[in-house]
Amino acid sequence: MNICIVCGARPNFIKVAPVIRAIASAKAQGHNIDYRLVYTGSADDPTVEPSIFADLQIAKPDEYLGVTCSNLNELTGQVMSKFELYLQTHPTDTVIVVDDLASTMATAIVAKKQGVRLAHIAAGTRSFDISMPKEINRLVIDGLSDILFTAGISNNSIANREGAELSKVYMVGNVLIDNLRFFATHRGQPSQASLPIDLPERYFVFTLNRKLLIADRPKLRSLLEAIVAHAGDVPVYAPLHGLAREAVSECLSALGGNHSFHLIDPVPYLAFENMLRRAAGIITDSGNVAEEATFYQVPCITLNSYTEHIETVKVGTNVLVGEDAERLASEVTRMVSGQWKEAGIPDRWDGRSAERIVQILMEHE
Repeated sequence: MNICIVCGARPNFIKVAPVIRAIASAKAQGHNIDYRLVYTGSADDPTVEPSIFADLQIAKPDEYLGVTCSNLNELTGQVMSKFELYLQTHPTDTVIVVDDLASTMATAIVAKKQGVRLAHIAAGTRSFDISMPKEINRLVIDGLSDILFTAGISNNSIANREGAELSKVYMVGNVLIDNLRFFATHRGQPSQASLPIDLPERYFVFTLNRKLLIADRPKLRSLLEAIVAHAGDVPVYAPLHGLAREAVSECLSALGGNHSFHLIDPVPYLAFENMLRRAAGIITDSGNVAEEATFYQVPCITLNSYTEHIETVKVGTNVLVGEDAERLASEVTRMVSGQWKEAGIPDRWDGRSAERIVQILMEHE
């Protein structure tokens, strides 16, 4: 079985790394299975630090499509054209895509047009807001996929409700957590990764990714003001780059300089996990970070009105505040006081999701 694993952005590498390791393990056990890793971006992409592949214990991509444009429609077209050429020159039985990027949708469309089996990791996630480009991507990718791998029962329900056959949908668990379990078992906790700064015993971590929130300066400024006003003596560290760093810096300048909110340079993957694991609290707009916070059992506030994995709220440490500054202030106050809700680890966050994925792929050969 020749598998092509497609990544369209840095977070995708983190999610497919356990699958790559599981394929390598199956191959070492004598199974006729192999993979090639394709990145739709360029080899010198500044958002993908070179150390991430060593951190994840996987090889660098076998192929770079080199698509770097920012316009989503143009990007979709370029990825489709280049990935079609890739499939025509590389025998492929199965294409694995992950998440909901425009590049993910583009490769999914090409795979099906070429008659190649398509498997989607992190299927069944929905915001139910069709005005979001990613929501359209999710609908297309799930609709085309031959196999849908979901992280939780709620994702299964969404996929089934939208017409996916039961035989196509598999709840394998959260593949993102496989990495954290792997590190704990094979190379000690990420705590062994050194940090570029000396962190105090108690601190919060802040991350920001959503383009709409980054662009809405008044909204972002009100949220940052709520954090600064209610974090008290607990310092907040924000490893940001690019437009997110520029936006936060601008908003903090408007608030004045007397606060404990610190912008720091982005840190490598394992060092970032170290920061999350040791934090007293996390404030983020990232679903991935909220999932990691739940695994580490660290209180987490998400600056969004929904989450792709509701288990982080129902079972885990996550609380949704949307973009409501008053709710954010209230939750930050609770976080500072240490009065957080009781939480646990969701079902099938056991570090074996990738094993299940590879086993299912081999059974469907």
